[in-house]
Amino acid sequence: MAEGGFNTQPRNNYPDRIQQSQQSASADEEELATKTLHIQSKRFYLDVKQNRRGRFIKIAEVTAGGRKSRILMSMNVASELRDHLEAFNEHIHTLGEHNPNNQQLPDEGRLRSALITRDDRKYYLDLKENERGRFLRISMVGINSPRTQIALPAQGVNELRDTLSSLIEEFGNEDDKDSIESLPAIEASKLPKSKFVHVGNKNFYFDTGSNNRGVFLRISEVRANLRAAITIPEKSWPHFRDNINEFIIAMEKERNSGVLTEDNPPLNTDNEDKSPVPHSSLSENK
Repeated sequence: MAEGGFNTQPRNNYPDRIQQSQQSASADEEELATKTLHIQSKRFYLDVKQNRRGRFIKIAEVTAGGRKSRILMSMNVASELRDHLEAFNEHIHTLGEHNPNNQQLPDEGRLRSALITRDDRKYYLDLKENERGRFLRISMVGINSPRTQIALPAQGVNELRDTLSSLIEEFGNEDDKDSIESLPAIEASKLPKSKFVHVGNKNFYFDTGSNNRGVFLRISEVRANLRAAITIPEKSWPHFRDNINEFIIAMEKERNSGVLTEDNPPLNTDNEDKSPVPHSSLSENK
């Protein structure tokens, strides 16, 4: 029993809860295909899976020591990643031989970078170089999830691209459609500017974005120790607007009716038969 009479959960139970959650999610998944790559001392597994939301690809890296890390992506993101891998592979072939004693490496050894943005996730691709060689780091970052990443030796970029291509050709590069269809995408420069609202100790951010599935609005609520967000497809904006307008109108009526009741008490019915004296009558009685 902790101070104040509250029960506290032991911290060592937290990994168990994560494992239970992952096992529950895995129970709803169907594995459609798997590929294995052996690159230097590492193994990479590419799994095509399917759940009630559609198909996706999981790329897992397993080191010689058994450490495992993985990233997940939709089929559309996998298609974008494949195209980026093509560009990275071409760039790698323009580089000279690796020099482990090179003291003039660019910023943090970064040779080339790219970014894939999709809904609530971002994928960072960084081709880097250090004293051991060149490698491509692919990092996945979500709004409500920690950063995960894999590191692929540069000589394996072409093989990863070819393997992704074969899986995309077999299982498609289109995500399953949402229940609400999205309108066509639009250039970022033509999207409405972001908005910001400060209410009490909260900040609300309104950001528009565009991807292969169309235009969307992300509304984020940010506090000191909390961040939450929702993403609304463009086609749903009028429905949200109409519902919010109805709430505003209903509350305005409620507020106004309360003010009228306070400012204008009911009339005395005993005076209903008393007619006001016309202005003309007053002037005549002078």
